[in-house]
Parts: sequence; C-alpha cells; structure tokens
Amino acid sequence: MDSAVTALLCRKALSNKKVKCVFLPEKATPNLDIEHKNLLVKKFKLNCKTINITDLVETYKKFCVESPDKMALANIKARARTIILYEYANMTDSIVCGTSNKSEILLGYFTKYGDGGVDIMPIGDLYKTQVYKLASYLKLPDEIITKPPTAGLIKGQTDKKELKLDYKTIDLILRGLEDKLEIQKIARNAGVEKSEVRRIKNMRIKTQHKRRTPMIPKIGTRTSGLDWRSPILEE
Repeated sequence: MDSAVTALLCRKALSNKKVKCVFLPEKATPNLDIEHKNLLVKKFKLNCKTINITDLVETYKKFCVESPDKMALANIKARARTIILYEYANMTDSIVCGTSNKSEILLGYFTKYGDGGVDIMPIGDLYKTQVYKLASYLKLPDEIITKPPTAGLIKGQTDKKELKLDYKTIDLILRGLEDKLEIQKIARNAGVEKSEVRRIKNMRIKTQHKRRTPMIPKIGTRTSGLDWRSPILEE
C-alpha cells in the first residue's frame, strides 16, 4: 500500500510520463502482491517495468562470506533492489523515491542501505494509519488497502507478526512519544502495558544508526553530518 500511495502521489505531482515504477519480485514475493501490482498498473495506467531478481539474489548468496540466515537474506534482497533502482535512475536521469512511512522509519523497520537508501521519501512524515486514510482518498482498490502489511521478503512474513502489535496501536505509542507524554499515559491511550511502550521506545533508540549518516570522529573545526550541515537547497 505504501508503494501504491507513493506512486500515485508522484504521478499527481509530476505526471504519469515522468514517473517510472519498477516492480522487483523474487521467489518469496506473494502471488497476491503480483496480482495487486497488475491491478494498480491497469487502473491508474502507471508506467511500470518488472524484473524478477531471484537469480540475482541466488548469485549474491554464492559470494557471501558467511551463509546468510533468513533475515540476512531478506536484507540482501532489499539491497539488490536498491542497486537496480539506482542503475535505472542513473540511466534515466531520475531520482529514487522511497516508500517508507513514519512508523517504519521511527522503528527502524527497513533495511539499511536497502529500501532506506533513497533520495526522497514523500510519505516519510506520515504514520501508517495516516497513509491508510490517504490511500482511501486516492481511491486505491480496497483489496490493496485491507491486505495485511508485509515486506514480502520472507514467506509468511507480516508486519504485525514481526512487530508484535498492529499499526493502530504502534502509532498511538509513537505519537505519544513524539508529544513527550509520560509512559503511563501513552500506555493508557494505546491500551497496552507500559512494557510495550518501553519496547517500542527502545526500538526507536536502538535503530538511530539507520536514520543518521555514519559516525565520524571529530577532527576539524566543523565536521560533515555533525556541526557542518548545509541546507537542502541553496540559492
């Protein structure tokens, strides 16, 4: 759903001609995802290319220093997609658009240098529950909106199974943390134990490295990414 919403926002802002969608399935990709991609492309007439990356992932596995477990392999899949996206962006004079939402970003629920490696994130400041509302406004097919969220990197994987809470509850906790409410009040508002609030808070703290540039030992007067931060746009 996040990918669909992002694609439609870009289409509205830039026109269909200037938005290039790329669908990169592999053997763990649910068949339902493929069906929904076809439905979306047909309904909104999206410009979309499809490349199956199963062989690419299998090739990476052969060159790994250690045999990857299922989580490491899932990250390889995400990073393989990033390589393809940036090659395509290079060749078409484009930028790579991310599809992560605020809930995923704050939890670190994305692959570092994988789906987190992008140029812009149009829905990066919208909680997942807000993305649902935007999806309805954009008239996404109901079957896409109501489908259980999943990264599709591991067979049987769902966000709720891995995060141990649904997004409605997670967003109530994250919004409470954003507003700097007391743990007890957040737990009451979200209908969970205080331990769950602390768990979500710790996920945000432990994944800070995913949201920042790599740490650099300070030697000079001003250091890149620390105290020498150029504005995004300069006139």
